[in-house]
Amino acid sequence: MQPVELYAQTIPSALGPLVMVTDAEALCALEFTDCEARLTQLLSRRFGSVTLHPGADRFGIGTRIEDYFAGDLGAIDGIPVNPGGTEFQRTVWRALRSIPAGSTRSYAELAAAIGRPTAPRAVGLANARNPVAIVIPCHRLVGSDAGLTGYAGGLERKRWLLCHEGALPPSSAHLTPLGPQRLQGVAHGNQGW
Repeated sequence: MQPVELYAQTIPSALGPLVMVTDAEALCALEFTDCEARLTQLLSRRFGSVTLHPGADRFGIGTRIEDYFAGDLGAIDGIPVNPGGTEFQRTVWRALRSIPAGSTRSYAELAAAIGRPTAPRAVGLANARNPVAIVIPCHRLVGSDAGLTGYAGGLERKRWLLCHEGALPPSSAHLTPLGPQRLQGVAHGNQGW
């Protein structure tokens, strides 16, 4: 079987570099470079053998993500995505994209919104498998008590994103780029992408 041809580009962000992976039509994955193992696992689980080519800013996605970090919160709304997943996961991910910037939902609220009110844990599992950070805004899901819960990129990044979007008061996170000292030694190198 031939390897799947994908295109990768590292783009800067206030939270550390992100690797963006696209196919011929859409964004397939977006992940922080210090989460390389997770990204590699998601790509191999979905595609099997993959050939990653260096890619320019395909479809203007990198520019739109940079615009989001610069304060244009709607810049990421129309980015075409191709995250793969099961039908249930895709349903959850579509519902996540309907949560406006500046808002949050609990896992139970999202489960009810997709017609599966008894499935908040399944929603949580689908959320955890999201391969397209930020654009499919899994950071907008919170616990039933509105507390911050798991985020593959780390809770400090989740808090920063929610403050950036206005869902949490600015005093909850420093709205300055998170440097290595704030991320407690997390590597910010290119990680081979």
